[in-house]
Amino acid sequence: MGPTATPPPDTGVLTATEHRLANGLRVVLSEDHLTPVAAVCLWYDVGSRHEVKGRTGLAHLFEHLMFQGSAQVPGNGHFELVQGVGGSLNGTTSFERTNYYETMPAHELELALWLEADRMGSLLTALDEESMENQRDVVKNERRQRYDNVPYGTAFEQLFALAYPEGHPYHHTPIGSMADLDAASLEDARQFFRTYYAPNNAVIAVVGDIDSEQTLAWIEKYFGSIPSHDGKQPPRDGSLPEVMGEELRRTVEEDVPSRALMAAYRLPHDGTREADAADLALTVLGGGESSRLYNRLVRRDRLAVTAGFGLLRLAGAPSMGWLDVKASGDAASADIQAAIDDELARFAAEGPTPEEMERAQAQLEREWLDRLATVGGRADELCRYAVLFGDPQLALTAVQRVLEITPQEVRAVAAARLRPDNRAVLVYEPTGGAQAAEDDTTQEGAAQ
Repeated sequence: MGPTATPPPDTGVLTATEHRLANGLRVVLSEDHLTPVAAVCLWYDVGSRHEVKGRTGLAHLFEHLMFQGSAQVPGNGHFELVQGVGGSLNGTTSFERTNYYETMPAHELELALWLEADRMGSLLTALDEESMENQRDVVKNERRQRYDNVPYGTAFEQLFALAYPEGHPYHHTPIGSMADLDAASLEDARQFFRTYYAPNNAVIAVVGDIDSEQTLAWIEKYFGSIPSHDGKQPPRDGSLPEVMGEELRRTVEEDVPSRALMAAYRLPHDGTREADAADLALTVLGGGESSRLYNRLVRRDRLAVTAGFGLLRLAGAPSMGWLDVKASGDAASADIQAAIDDELARFAAEGPTPEEMERAQAQLEREWLDRLATVGGRADELCRYAVLFGDPQLALTAVQRVLEITPQEVRAVAAARLRPDNRAVLVYEPTGGAQAAEDDTTQEGAAQ
């Protein structure tokens, strides 16, 4: 169940209008004439949760393929055209969506719209074995650089595999597996595009120094003739019990700099009042150097060098509370776990102090306002609320909803969810390989 719309705060400038083309494309426009820039953000309602076993990573692979050229923009032309006029661009993939975005000088807005429409409408004419193989290798190399060959790089992947059971749509992460990337065929990619990259499966938001009437006319001109597609199946059910029912634990022996303890707690779905309360709870407990866990583990007990706790919001499944602690020296994981549990139990019993509540709400308010203050950030949030909750206007009232949460609600969600039987735990034990290599080098240097 999504959030309930509330009257917007008296911001004066944060407004948005909504439109829909005949082919189903949803359009959100927000004028902001403070600076002569405009942001275009396009969200497709497809992410790794839509993938099936054996074909993981297709959503992320396709994010890369969308930059490989289309009918009228060959090769690297999308980057070259946008950057050539002083704009910036990128794309990202998550569990629940794939997005593409450009921030342009306002007078170059039409170019960005034309480019996005060209690849939505004609990418298949340019997609061939060569571009498929090229980007398959790029994604595999990205996996090596970000996951497989860096300390703690697979922690995120392993915790999701623990916290979300086999067969669950969130069991695997968007990067996908090497084997599945190898197995994906050109026809798999083409079918994926036909199914998900249709105007009726997308939302486009344009924010900034724009004329709404002219912008809508351009969107109609460039996107209006792209046909809709009705073959998309709804994502698989991601619901789970509120509590895991037992602690799930895995120890990883790996060549890492220090012992680490990471945990994933099952928390309320994004878009609910309870999720906002959980966000505040985790901010008090682990949101920076003034947080309870940092003060206890790093400053007081000196068991850790870092300690953080944050919320990964998910709409189609329970959200994840991500705890990340890097040990100090030879501090034992059992001692770290005992200190964490002591702090969580005390917080569940007492809740936040008035000062902690005020500081946490101010911190989240600042983060939200920073996000909405940029044209790109506002465009992204308008798309997010449109795709995941059906109402882009909710982006403009998010701050108010956070400020309405009470200390009692924060304590209640902590007591209900931040429990030992509602977490997956990953403990990294260093193998000593890095230290051994360093010692060998030192001895070799001395011998010379």
